[in-house]
Amino acid sequence: MMNLKSRIQDDMKAAMRAKETDRLGTIRMLLAAIKQKEVDERVEPDDAAVVAILDKMIKQRRDSISQFEAGGREDLAAKERLEITVLQPYLPARLSGDALDQEIHTVMSEVGARTLQDLGKVMGPLKTRLAGRADMAVASARVKALLNSA
Repeated sequence: MMNLKSRIQDDMKAAMRAKETDRLGTIRMLLAAIKQKEVDERVEPDDAAVVAILDKMIKQRRDSISQFEAGGREDLAAKERLEITVLQPYLPARLSGDALDQEIHTVMSEVGARTLQDLGKVMGPLKTRLAGRADMAVASARVKALLNSA
């Protein structure tokens, strides 16, 4: 089974051969972020670490899009959207609402969360467990809703 970093490197070579400059630039940016983590932490990042990098990059792009749109810079927002479409396929499949609730209930029972004060106890393990498989803002909102109704 090919790891995620190898797949990204293979896709970079394919983008080079196909002369897909936009795609190539985004993949190179991703590989640079992975390389930075390797250098900073002196470790070979596993798939979970690569997914965390991807999640962070996509979140940054989404934040930029909203700022560019607010500033009337649709050209820059379009570039950020393009980068998201290149990065998105490397993330694992996203959890559906029911599967997300199932994961949240599992973590809540593991940490014994009952009230809204237990939000922090739930979010830590949940973030690790859902890395790349769910939008953490959505997960946080679901946890709050479930703890409020408990």
